[in-house]
Amino acid sequence: MDITGFGTLLLLLITSIFIYMTWNKMYKKRNLPPGPTPLPLIGNLLQLKLGEMAGSLMKLWDQYGPVYTLYFGSRPVVCICGYQAVKEALVDHAEEFGIRGRVPTIDKFTQGYGFAFANGECWKEMRSFSLKTLRDFGLGKKSTEVKIQEEAQNLVMEIKKISGLQVDPSKIILEAVSNVVCSFIFGNSLDYKDERFLKLRTFSEETFYLMTSTWGQLEDVLPELMKYIPGPHKKIYDVSEELIGYIQDRVSLNQKSLDPDNPRDFIDCFLIKMEQEKQNPKSQFTIRNLLITVHNLLLGGMDTVPTTLKHALLILVTYPEIQAKLQTEIDKVIGRDRLPLLSDRSKMPYTEAVINEVQRFADIGPLNITHSVSKDTQFRGYTIPKGIDVYPLLCTVHRDPSQFSTPYKFNPNHFLDENGGFKKNDAMMAFSAGKRKCPGEGLALIQLFVFLTTILQNFTLTSETKFTDDDIAPKLTGFLNHPISFQLSFIAR
Repeated sequence: MDITGFGTLLLLLITSIFIYMTWNKMYKKRNLPPGPTPLPLIGNLLQLKLGEMAGSLMKLWDQYGPVYTLYFGSRPVVCICGYQAVKEALVDHAEEFGIRGRVPTIDKFTQGYGFAFANGECWKEMRSFSLKTLRDFGLGKKSTEVKIQEEAQNLVMEIKKISGLQVDPSKIILEAVSNVVCSFIFGNSLDYKDERFLKLRTFSEETFYLMTSTWGQLEDVLPELMKYIPGPHKKIYDVSEELIGYIQDRVSLNQKSLDPDNPRDFIDCFLIKMEQEKQNPKSQFTIRNLLITVHNLLLGGMDTVPTTLKHALLILVTYPEIQAKLQTEIDKVIGRDRLPLLSDRSKMPYTEAVINEVQRFADIGPLNITHSVSKDTQFRGYTIPKGIDVYPLLCTVHRDPSQFSTPYKFNPNHFLDENGGFKKNDAMMAFSAGKRKCPGEGLALIQLFVFLTTILQNFTLTSETKFTDDDIAPKLTGFLNHPISFQLSFIAR
């Protein structure tokens, strides 16, 4: 090596040591939770297996305990693990931890509008309005149950056309659930067979796929760098804009035929509210907030329930003894001659336990959506500075051995008492907890119960493939956990 090369190497070494020492001193001075030592520029990127983000973070939980610090580039983030610590943050200190953190993959599109990724007055008003309007249009009312029953019966008719064949159930499940969600947002006039609507149903799935991919996770870790690098992560914005284009067309149709005295759907109600607030210069009721709020509702409702149902079908075809026990309870309480009713749930502890265990075991949102703190917060002896991103890891709650006797195995007994009755467990946090708990929880639970019981009331699930415990185990890859691709047969009972 010549003198120039040696000098360059020496300079790099000295610079790295200086940066490390400075960083380490700042790290300790701030009283952040412990964690792996970050490297200059890339932070703790080497400790993360991109494409398997949740799994990587769970390994660090084993190493550093329930609260630890990582660096995404030069940016510190705090991970909170296990039921007790996550509950302490999201429930016991709900005000401090109730801020939405950064989600670079989607923030570039939402830009602080809507309710899912927003903060402040925008979040408060959009969330409050959305919950009230959905309730007014049936959420929690008998009409909701009737609509879901109708779609469940349509699903049964579609399954009968393919009864006995080995099929991938994804498409028919997605269509049925999407129709329920869209009936609240767009009203009953929507043509579900319209080509653009058929494409619409794939947008949310593609968005979650891109956010969970290695490229999407790399953007969340190193957003400043990734905005200059081409790749599939750039497509999230384009897919979201396509969805917004569809929503904009629907808004335009509603504007042309709006009757303020007779709102037909969520969009009508928002347009009426916009008119009422047009003299308020600080009003949050704007076209952009309407578009992003509907986008948030669709994104949250069109993929999570179908994904949970797909996990359920895969699990039940793998464990026929659990499927048979469910069908026995369905036959006893409901029979085969009437539709399942929401009121049946209280008489069906085993079914309720299985649904809860599917949600826990499948862990479809393992990372939770990023939180932040509203002020400098003392937490378990450490200081979490205002504005820092916080990951309350739901995957660690659902795999907490202090709460679940067999955390890595599917076991409905986690939700049954010694007498076979349903036993609620607060450590089942599929919808998160605290101020940012998913507003669609009620609708999702009704759909899961009605769709699953209706399917098993009419069909037995079989497959030519013998699935293993490894096949059904969630892969804990990142933002959303999809099951493996699989095929099964629906055999008429």
